[in-house]
Amino acid sequence: MAEEFDAIVVGSGISGGWAAKELCEKGLKTLLLERGRNVEAGDYPTEGKAPWEMPNRGRTSREELARDYPIQRQTGINEYHKHFFIKDPEKPYDRDPDRPFTWIRGHQLGGKSLTWGRVALRLSDLDFEANLKDGHGVDWPIRYKDIAPWYDYVEKFAGISGSAENIPHLPDGIFQPPMKMNCIETHVKEKLDAHYADRRLIPSRTANLTEPTEEQLALGRSACQFRNQCMRGCSFGAYFSSQAATLPAAERTGNLTIITDAIVHSVSYDQEAKKARGVRVINANTNEAREYSAKIIFLCASALGSTHIMLNSISETFQNGIANSSGVLGHYLMDHVFHAGARGRYSGFQDKVEKGRRPNAVYIPRFRNVSDRKEKFLRGYGYEGWSSRIPTRNGKAESAGYGAGFKKSMQGYGDWEFEIMGFGEMLPNFDNYVRLDSRKTDKWNIPLLHTSCKHSDNEVNMLEDIKNAAVEMLEVAGLKEIEGYVRDRPPGLCIHEMGTARMGRDPKTSVLNGFNQAHDVDNLFVTDGAAMTSSACQNPSLTYMALTARAADYAVTKLKQGQI
Repeated sequence: MAEEFDAIVVGSGISGGWAAKELCEKGLKTLLLERGRNVEAGDYPTEGKAPWEMPNRGRTSREELARDYPIQRQTGINEYHKHFFIKDPEKPYDRDPDRPFTWIRGHQLGGKSLTWGRVALRLSDLDFEANLKDGHGVDWPIRYKDIAPWYDYVEKFAGISGSAENIPHLPDGIFQPPMKMNCIETHVKEKLDAHYADRRLIPSRTANLTEPTEEQLALGRSACQFRNQCMRGCSFGAYFSSQAATLPAAERTGNLTIITDAIVHSVSYDQEAKKARGVRVINANTNEAREYSAKIIFLCASALGSTHIMLNSISETFQNGIANSSGVLGHYLMDHVFHAGARGRYSGFQDKVEKGRRPNAVYIPRFRNVSDRKEKFLRGYGYEGWSSRIPTRNGKAESAGYGAGFKKSMQGYGDWEFEIMGFGEMLPNFDNYVRLDSRKTDKWNIPLLHTSCKHSDNEVNMLEDIKNAAVEMLEVAGLKEIEGYVRDRPPGLCIHEMGTARMGRDPKTSVLNGFNQAHDVDNLFVTDGAAMTSSACQNPSLTYMALTARAADYAVTKLKQGQI
């Protein structure tokens, strides 16, 4: 195999798949490196299986969870999709015991694009201007007008179903038809619309096809089958993943080379040329080390994965990590705050049962601190919500019993249950960081990543407001037996890790410029969550897609102009 390429992409998840697609389609011979195993499209062993077809009826034993998944288990893994998550003892990292960060990982071709929640929301200038206005973090080097055309571009290809709502701080996109809300969701929407001027309940915007385009059909994708088993993999290609969309598009150019089980040790740096020369790689199975070179390098290994590589990329010029003249590499780690909200019951619509298993839910966009700060916390949050009929026995939700009579009694339904849970913004904070722990190494002799992260009082206050506002809205909607909650969870469990190699205007206070290009190394780009300057409150994956496509276009243009 050749060791020289036009471009190298590290990581094959949402950002890496997009980088590979864009670079290949622009004519660059591209090497895609994935540290995990190969997963072919359609190679999804639990897809479509009923509980009785699984060894443990879909459950994973407490012994196995404790042994293999002590950290990953916190995200609710089970027998259907545990193979898409790492086994923690095999991939250790270090955590500050008083400030732990829960790092959820999936090491395989496609990365976490196989298991993501698929909520696809745009950021707006309310988000891009927030740091400048309130002084937390540095100013984003871009505004909505810079990224809007790229949101359009990636939405058309990925396929996002949703509804146009004309909400300025949650911009509309290029949507396929939305999935229809059920009766209880429509009821709650009507009640909230009548009571509040600033709150809207809308269908969740989701990366599931409802009306595939010709391009999507040509890639072998088809409409969602309403199975709600997305985390097992989808051979229909109905939800956006690297296997379903970006990698097939890259492969059809003939310009893509994929190597799996490739542990990227570091980025090599040419002192004289002042450029990244390539990447050093260790074969995960044989421990064979080699180096690949390229004209441009895209790091898309996840926020902490890419930063880990950069911190370990030591040279005479960069003794604390490549492109780290600012000293902020590894700092400003963020995740969304969540696990706060409310649930309740509604006794109406007893004659209605939802058909199918819709793979999305509903969303209530941010309404706090939109025009002026009015609360005792900065920034804001949105809600995701879901509902279902409660199975009953003789009109009551019970589970004890056996025999034919018991089974017949369970064929009815009881009340509707409806829940909303908030997803809130976490402020950028220098003291939330990752660094290398040179005293501890993994089996490839790479220093472990040490994490230290904690929610501030701002996030704590926000979580309490998320609960209180949720309870109030469910009361307005006429629900009963309402339970508000705030669960104490460390950062990381939302699986929206961001920051640690942030974009900014000033090379003295940021790692990347407005095109995700390293200030210090002009042929090095970082386009995953590490690049985020603030977290906003929207699910971030759609923004990673748009930033990656934009950065690839810029990189290839500059390369062809001889400016890289």
